[in-house]
Amino acid sequence: MRAMAKWPNVPVAYGWLNLDRRGRWSIKVGTPEGADAAAPKFEPVSNRKLIEFIGRNYTRDDQGRWYFQNGPQRVYATLAYTPYVYRITGDHPLKFETHTGLSCTSPRAAWIDETGNLLLLTEHGPGLLLDRDLPRGLEALSYADGHALDEERLLALLEEGDRAAGVYFNTGAASLPLVAIRSGEAPQRLGYVREPRPPAGQPDC
Repeated sequence: MRAMAKWPNVPVAYGWLNLDRRGRWSIKVGTPEGADAAAPKFEPVSNRKLIEFIGRNYTRDDQGRWYFQNGPQRVYATLAYTPYVYRITGDHPLKFETHTGLSCTSPRAAWIDETGNLLLLTEHGPGLLLDRDLPRGLEALSYADGHALDEERLLALLEEGDRAAGVYFNTGAASLPLVAIRSGEAPQRLGYVREPRPPAGQPDC
């Protein structure tokens, strides 16, 4: 890919790789001059083999910063929301897969944010449920007795902060207590860094 040739030849790079809320990568291809200098240009990654390569080499460090290991070069990712985006790949019970193609065998926790997005924690890490799968995800919300959550209770839940007692995310194989979360608090509470930055005094790349 043409954009790859423009990556700086340094061991660590910041601000060159983005992950959006739908699990799509984009790479920095340049910085405009003049009034637009603060808004770098990014190009979506569309090459399937490159997407798979990034996915195979996507991981995190001990500070909760996620990165793509490109040979000797570590390229930290700027996250639109979460380090993973989960999609539903099967029903009865619900099955999930990361945007990098990893199957999930053990959902461990579930949250709902103030706009109704669902966040999940699996063996791979925290992630946002893909927007197109959100309706099915919301259908999996239930009371402790298994009855589906009604719309009125769902709307109230979005306004109740952490007071989500008695609501569960039911995959059919596991029933996870649902916790309300503010989107701005997600990185700290779920243990990841949205915008990794270089140490003070060092350039981005």
